[in-house]
Amino acid sequence: MLNDAEVHRAGNSSNDRILLDCDTGIDDALALTYLCSLDHVRLEAVTSTPGNVDVKQVAANNRALLNLCGKPNVPVLIGAREPLEIPLVTTPETHGPHGVGYATLPAPGADSSVNNDAVDYWIEAACASPGELTVLLTAPLTNFALALRREPRLPWMLRKVVIMGGAFYYQGNTTPTAEWNTHVDPHAAKEVFAAYTAAAEQGLDSSKLPIVCSLDTTERFEMQPDFLTKLSEEAGCAEPEIVQASDPEGTLSKSSNPLVRYLSDALRFYFEFHRQYDQGYIAHVHDYFAAGVAAGTLEYETRPATVDVETESRLLFGTTVADFRGLWGKPANAQVVVANDPEAGFAELVQRLGALARKLNENS
Repeated sequence: MLNDAEVHRAGNSSNDRILLDCDTGIDDALALTYLCSLDHVRLEAVTSTPGNVDVKQVAANNRALLNLCGKPNVPVLIGAREPLEIPLVTTPETHGPHGVGYATLPAPGADSSVNNDAVDYWIEAACASPGELTVLLTAPLTNFALALRREPRLPWMLRKVVIMGGAFYYQGNTTPTAEWNTHVDPHAAKEVFAAYTAAAEQGLDSSKLPIVCSLDTTERFEMQPDFLTKLSEEAGCAEPEIVQASDPEGTLSKSSNPLVRYLSDALRFYFEFHRQYDQGYIAHVHDYFAAGVAAGTLEYETRPATVDVETESRLLFGTTVADFRGLWGKPANAQVVVANDPEAGFAELVQRLGALARKLNENS
């Protein structure tokens, strides 16, 4: 029998060094913007993985968003160009053809990612600063699987690993049982969890096991359109940002604040997508919650589990399975989030993004 739940209180350090791997993506963009708003977070790099859009578009989105958020010097790198064993499937119906809904981003700037390999960067950064880097993964786990192949000691070298992915006692959002990130590259996810099983068998401390933010808890972060009204007020906009379900689809923001305008146009697409799938005029902002876990700003509870991924069955392809009771006789290879506080999380998000939007307006 594995241990009971552990409560993790909000409380950040003075300088959290985070390496974000994403497939931007509307909720990835929200997570990246949030990290840019945190004074205690130092973004080491943003690495790009194919998923919601192809990897070149992911990298372009990341560069443009960093420029918009006043972080143009953060390196943006590309690793894998496709999943390990299967063709890439993207989601224009979910995130729009460019991954950012209706939003228009400024020119992304020079592409410095082509000549730099994200996987090599991870390994070099971890070797240079053992025990200091937090890795946040809001994309398919392709890059991380490749990094673990090249450097099996990574589980010991990283400070913390946070994964947004999987669905356990919860329906999938891609197939009836599979979550999107895992379904895009289930072989990579299986390799990652297998690597942590091996590390646990070699004595890896439980504090270094990946923290898994699955749909079971990320879908509790259900954003309502009035979030944007609160954000515009916090940002000091002259006119409140009003987004309503009765608006014509594709209505664009007229906000004078570029960050509010960008987020509104991106999230409106996301609201419309969720409504098309009978979930209401809402948006599940999965990756923001994972970013708060990585940055230490949100409270949550975890339970240790042994996680594996189905890659053979056509019916259950990409399904994640968590053994919370030790029935497989294997050590825990993950800390699965089992509880969180969306109300506090959205209050935190409004405050931080509002402050960033005000700051960017003042500096423009």
